[in-house]
Amino acid sequence: QVQLTESGGDSVQAGGSLRLSCTASTNPNNREWMAWFRQAPGKEREPVAAIYLRTDHTIYENSVKGRFTASRDKVKNIMYLQMNDLKPEDTAVYTCAADGVGLASHLYHTWGQGTQVTVSS
Repeated sequence: QVQLTESGGDSVQAGGSLRLSCTASTNPNNREWMAWFRQAPGKEREPVAAIYLRTDHTIYENSVKGRFTASRDKVKNIMYLQMNDLKPEDTAVYTCAADGVGLASHLYHTWGQGTQVTVSS
């Protein structure tokens, strides 16, 4: 089973940028989707972005469209989340997932441990 490890979380000011990485222990290309989710304190987990691995088609949750970009390095088995124009409401633990479908968190079976992103105003 693939293992996922996130990195890149940090504390930044509003308007800043971060790039998160999700490194897979094995080649995930035989799977269909990988995704990013986030969970803020006291809130439920919500979807952020997902990549369909067969075509690299990406989909996004509405609140991050135009600000966040998901991509991947097929050689290094890394999925990225470039986050620009960060807002305080983006503060959350960001977690990557594999073995699922689209942005439906309940359909994902493999999860990383998460990385903290904190955005101050």
